[in-house]
Amino acid sequence: MGAAVGALVAATVGFAPNAAADDVQAKQWYLGPMQAEQMWKVSTGKGVKVAVIDSGVNANTSSLKGQVLTGEVPKSVAYRATDDYDGHGTTTAELIAGTGAGGGLRGLAPGARIVPYRVKFDDLKGNPAELNKTPEPAEAIRAAADTDAKIINMSFGAQGPSSREEEAVQYAASKGKLLIAAVGNDGRKAGDTIGYPAAYSYVIGIASVDKSLTVSKFSSSGNYVDLSAPGQGFPGWCDGSFRSYCDDVNGTSSAAAIASGAAALIWSAHPDWTVNQVARALIDTAGRTWAKNDPSKYAGYGLIRPRLVLANRNYDAGPPNVDPLAAENGGDLLAKSAAASTSSSSSSPSAPSSSASTPSQAPEKGSTGGTSAAGSSTQSSNDNTTLWVVLGAVAAIVVIGGGGLAVARARRAR
Repeated sequence: MGAAVGALVAATVGFAPNAAADDVQAKQWYLGPMQAEQMWKVSTGKGVKVAVIDSGVNANTSSLKGQVLTGEVPKSVAYRATDDYDGHGTTTAELIAGTGAGGGLRGLAPGARIVPYRVKFDDLKGNPAELNKTPEPAEAIRAAADTDAKIINMSFGAQGPSSREEEAVQYAASKGKLLIAAVGNDGRKAGDTIGYPAAYSYVIGIASVDKSLTVSKFSSSGNYVDLSAPGQGFPGWCDGSFRSYCDDVNGTSSAAAIASGAAALIWSAHPDWTVNQVARALIDTAGRTWAKNDPSKYAGYGLIRPRLVLANRNYDAGPPNVDPLAAENGGDLLAKSAAASTSSSSSSPSAPSSSASTPSQAPEKGSTGGTSAAGSSTQSSNDNTTLWVVLGAVAAIVVIGGGGLAVARARRAR
């Protein structure tokens, strides 16, 4: 199965280069409301490595110099890892850990480091010999799982599941990795569906919001949306030439990158936390007006607000060994792995916490016949919700609305 890039460009946009370097960071509108400067006084993401599985990462942009750990890519999947063929992976990396040097994009976690993976997407062109050397996403996910990267960012998507990719995701989750993926940009399409890998169990699916904190119209909706983050209205690279940024490079890919940066900030401040605690902290502090156990199919558990975790040195992230979404994920994978390693006779999953999030669940998903478009496309009467969310110190109305429900699951009532 060929994977399609969860393209940053969700609609036709003008490829207008920014006239001045300062414009790039000024257009990163979310840094102010999220109080990035204040957060960086507590944490910059230092000590956290993020595996970026994408179109490759150009390590020579002004914002990424010194940020990309090219020597830490496993040899089996290291082919041309820093040769980004369309700019997508480099934008993702900069939004996570860019320093902003030379007027480039500033990452939300500038102290974090990027481990680049160049994988085969539909838009990769070349001769058969070259293409064969480029790994599939599943190979990269599995390879990244065996490294010390804490977070695996997957800003790409495909319409249907792959058994190899799903097995790789479960393997990475069993290794304690935080898996974050873009939910897709099909919100404007009939039969709007969440893409894979976001729809796999143990993957946190990220939706996009714009400057008004409205869920982006292009952002896919459904049962596997777990969180939302800024993903619209700021610049990015739009081709492999890296001559200049383009305006309005929009997509859930950007939102996933910013969510990965938020997770890096939290994990750096609390290096002893497990993946369960980091995920739980992201969910518990997310901005929402609905009940925690009634997530929205558009924004999931709400809008990420890592500042609320960093502002409290004594923040309680709950039990380290309990998957906050064990019920939705079909069981606590880490608990199962631990039980197997100790030859325990008990095979019952850990009880789920009432305060958490992560995405979909494998057994139900597997029963859909291999496609995320498995359910009704009708909308319920409460599909549109308006809520007050404080992002940093700025109060704003977040409007949840848009496309129809494509994946039917009991988890999503909204």
